[in-house]
Amino acid sequence: MTLPDPLYLICAILAVTISGLGKGGFAGLGMLSMPIMAQGVNPIRGAAILLPILVVQDIVGVWAFRRTWDRAILAAMMPGMAMGVLLGYALAAMVDERIVTGIIGLLSLLFGLYRLWLERGGKVPLRSNSPYWVGTLFGMGSGFASQIAHAGAPPFQMWVIPRQLPRDVLVGTTAIAFAAMNWMKIPTYAALGQFTQANLQASALLLPVALAATAAGVVLVRKVDAQRFYTLIYILMVVLGFRLVVQMA
Repeated sequence: MTLPDPLYLICAILAVTISGLGKGGFAGLGMLSMPIMAQGVNPIRGAAILLPILVVQDIVGVWAFRRTWDRAILAAMMPGMAMGVLLGYALAAMVDERIVTGIIGLLSLLFGLYRLWLERGGKVPLRSNSPYWVGTLFGMGSGFASQIAHAGAPPFQMWVIPRQLPRDVLVGTTAIAFAAMNWMKIPTYAALGQFTQANLQASALLLPVALAATAAGVVLVRKVDAQRFYTLIYILMVVLGFRLVVQMA
């Protein structure tokens, strides 16, 4: 096996580390992993390399928060997630990678700006009691974004966070929802021919880093005030997202 390109190697290690911290409890942080990965490799291949890693990382996150999750939210969102994954598969089979890159960038840019607005004095919405069928629609958006770019966090959080769940319940619900959704994506990625030997070898090489980062996330989320950390991540998300959108033009 030839030595990997240095830029790809750096981006890949950063991506799985960020993804691991997200899976370990820093909800939404994992959305930064694909924009970073896309700086070193085309986004479709990058998503295929990340998917087996995400599936294994999910095991750690689900186990750590297995006692704290909301059954009703999962029941509302998962049918929509499955439909969204199928829609994303249909799109990925038809468009070129430039469009996928732009979608990743736009999602990152908008989500990063939204979170920075909240943290700079914007008002967080009051507790939401919207009907659960609305959650199914947001679940569809989450599944769609997750299938094309592993970026399903924004639609998921836009419906779930205003419900003001306790921290551990939010983390546990998120962990189970995305673990289920990543398993839904395995057949679609296989159908797209993305589980090549080269991609699976890359996944295997990055897996130890990913697992260490996930375990660290589980510990840190219960000990660290993440306010300043999140602010830096969201600024980086906006910068990377803007760069990917410009690359599409």
